[in-house]
Amino acid sequence: MAQSLPSIVSGEGGLSRYLEEIRRFPMLQPQEEYMLAKRYAEHDDTSAAHKLVTSHLRLVAKIAMGYRGYGLPIGEVISEGNVGLMQAVKKFEPERGFRLATYAMWWIKASIQEYILRSWSLVKMGTTANQKRLFFNLRKVKGKIQALDDGDLKPDQIAEIATRLNVSEAEVISMNRRLSGDASLNAPIRASEGEGGEWQDWLVDDSDSQEQMLIEQDELENRRSMLSGALSVLNERERRIFEARRLSEDPLTLEELSGEFDISRERVRQIEVRAFEKVQDAVKAAAKRQAQALRTIDAQPAA
Repeated sequence: MAQSLPSIVSGEGGLSRYLEEIRRFPMLQPQEEYMLAKRYAEHDDTSAAHKLVTSHLRLVAKIAMGYRGYGLPIGEVISEGNVGLMQAVKKFEPERGFRLATYAMWWIKASIQEYILRSWSLVKMGTTANQKRLFFNLRKVKGKIQALDDGDLKPDQIAEIATRLNVSEAEVISMNRRLSGDASLNAPIRASEGEGGEWQDWLVDDSDSQEQMLIEQDELENRRSMLSGALSVLNERERRIFEARRLSEDPLTLEELSGEFDISRERVRQIEVRAFEKVQDAVKAAAKRQAQALRTIDAQPAA
């Protein structure tokens, strides 16, 4: 991949020019993408790798824009995403039957998130699992409950977010204030040559993106598969309590489940905690097996 990529110049005008430039690279048809990936894997054809990378720069930009609320230069976030994309192209196995966009999405997000975690001080974000979960999910949950106004959240919104993410209300308040600089993709920008528009205008085509649809579908299916396998380790009572308390859009109270099973609320809570630990262990084991399988594939010499 010796050929250079379009450069991202700091500032609004430079970013606008970059977004305009990457839209000029054509999207690849499945067969064309497959042949380019084979050429790179089997013959180390850097021109083929360059085409694979440039055809997916819009995907990186779209994913990167989802991380604009962390107070970091968006140009640097995109650059980190491009690094993840190049790593994905190097390791992509076209024979596995899925599109490069589906595979690259995980590398792009991982690269961006690692950059964000490196850039945010521990004082700003904290190190607990709860704080990290809040850091990357707060804005998404706020959107689901229509908490879109700037500034502090309402008490009922704080309580609902805390319940959904299984964190304390104090943590929700603190993290929301730290991330209060979020901006909308509908924010106007000034493009080159006097043109205008919104951020999102520079990220997507007028038509639906098949690659994005595949990404979302594969991500959803993978999550469902992982969760389904993890739930199989629970007995009937554990599964009922876990689903009612952790997976339901309208979780049942300990009191309600206590009456359903004719046990104390404390016993329901204990079963819920134990079930969560069992599911968590099962998911970690499944993720470890997937990672080992990927490492085995990466270690195999090209045919």
